Amino acid sequence: MSMWYSLLLYIHILSVIMSIGPFFVFIPVIKKLRSAEVLEQHAYLNTFRSAIRLAKHAGHLLVITGILLVIVGSWTWSTSWIIMTIAILVGSLLFLARAFSPKIRKFEEPGQDKERIIRLLNRAVYIYLALLLIMLAFMVMKPTLW
Repeated sequence: MSMWYSLLLYIHILSVIMSIGPFFVFIPVIKKLRSAEVLEQHAYLNTFRSAIRLAKHAGHLLVITGILLVIVGSWTWSTSWIIMTIAILVGSLLFLARAFSPKIRKFEEPGQDKERIIRLLNRAVYIYLALLLIMLAFMVMKPTLW
């Protein structure tokens, strides 16, 4: 394995950590959001926004390094685990676009059922984490599906 491939792989793995990690932080943040005062709620929502921004940018790096790893490595685009990872990635991007930011904006609107929005955010965190962990499993286990 060349030094460049190893460096790409390292950056790829680091970007996975930065993409997934913030969503584990959301679990206790959502619990605190339920009982927080208005000013605290804003702080927690800002934490959400910042972590989502970090995860998005890390996701860009993840995709770029993943493409480069396929190009310079021994895997082909027709490898089953790569195809499945890409399919789940597309689905997770569509989910991410609707799962968090619109709900956070709605949370700050007056007269909203905040408990309902918190439940939706909590559900979105677990769904998105499941999608990310499934992609991670494909990348680590590299199963031959067909």
